[in-house]
Amino acid sequence: MEPVTKVVGTAVPLERSNVDTDQIIPAAWLKRIERTGFGAGLFSAWREDPDFVLNRPEYKRASILLAGSNFGCGSSREHAVWALEEAGFYAVISASFADIFRANALKNGLLAVQLDPEKAQAIEDAVKQDPATVITIDVAERTVTVDWAGITAPFPLDDFAQYRLMNGLDDIALTLQRAGDISEFEKDRPAWSPSVTDSA
Repeated sequence: MEPVTKVVGTAVPLERSNVDTDQIIPAAWLKRIERTGFGAGLFSAWREDPDFVLNRPEYKRASILLAGSNFGCGSSREHAVWALEEAGFYAVISASFADIFRANALKNGLLAVQLDPEKAQAIEDAVKQDPATVITIDVAERTVTVDWAGITAPFPLDDFAQYRLMNGLDDIALTLQRAGDISEFEKDRPAWSPSVTDSA
């Protein structure tokens, strides 16, 4: 994944709490065997409503989703994160997240920014007042800023997650950092040990 140090963009206010992963990406989309192609399915049941907020032209270029509390509850499907990213979102701001969704998001480079409820509401109010409002999320500083509204809010992010994001390290990249050690280990394995190498 690409390094994530700062996200700067406009936002769309979803204004719905307890949004589960089946609402984010309905189960009908999970038949795909690729990791791509899920963006079109993001909130697909809701997108059929012309008045749904993501269909409104003033939020068309938003790259940050302002979600209600307990966002990403339900199943553990990683596809929910893939759908959000493929639809152009780099971050989700909420007062609370389902734990598995937040872990999946951070491992895939999607910022899941948890804010104090009052700060989250203040940012939502600013965006609803002016859809062109620019939000800055600084991973190094662990802050969210909305300059014109005078809002600066800290958000929790553990050191390891911060390191992974800023260095663009997903699980595979983390493993490959130990490629030398893995190769040395493989050299000393007995020949009769199971292997994925094609010996034919």
